[in-house]
Amino acid sequence: MHGGTVRPRRGWGGVPKINVYLPDDLAEGVRAAGLPVSAICQRALEASVRRVAAIRRTALSAHEDPTAGLNQFTDRARTAIRTAAGRSRAAGGQLGTADLLHGVLDEGANLGVRVLRALGLDPAALAAALPQRPQDPVGAASFTATASAALELAVTEALALGHDFVGCEHLVLGLLAEPDGSAGALLRDRGADLRPARQAVVAALVGLTRAAPDPLHPVLARLDRLERHTGLAP
Repeated sequence: MHGGTVRPRRGWGGVPKINVYLPDDLAEGVRAAGLPVSAICQRALEASVRRVAAIRRTALSAHEDPTAGLNQFTDRARTAIRTAAGRSRAAGGQLGTADLLHGVLDEGANLGVRVLRALGLDPAALAAALPQRPQDPVGAASFTATASAALELAVTEALALGHDFVGCEHLVLGLLAEPDGSAGALLRDRGADLRPARQAVVAALVGLTRAAPDPLHPVLARLDRLERHTGLAP
């Protein structure tokens, strides 16, 4: 391994400096390509900070769209979050990871559900295993700490895969990566694991782009490069 995230220190002109850990093969590829590492890392971190800050600012009042600031989230992911917010409002409590998973399952026609099936999980059985909530809204709600963390991890997973959007497939990854939420515990108890889930996300997106190559060709190209860098490609 080369580099790594360490305590920031001051570089030229008093600008804070950090190191970044890279796998050996990726570090060699970066050197061979002559990539501007500092500029790339800065842009990626700026994007990550904006997305995470938008999540932390998100309000769940009864009269506001909780996804209004989540511009990088896909329409289906935003629908899933709105469904989760409505479900938590109905119970007069906080929006938890179980509500987020319910939103993904309720939306139904998203890649997150496809990924769950690829992992051998039955979406209907998962929905039945989630705690029931009342159906009529009764007030405002707020994110639990675990739900907020799961959304932030979904952003992180999307960035790590080289995606400039956050979809329901990334929400599934975020739920799995979050160690304390009830949704992640349910998925793990049913046999889901984060590494195969990431591979399933890549495979699902590759299948989607090959089915519609023209408008999504840039995404396919990025995924092919990602597979080569991560060793997923044969």
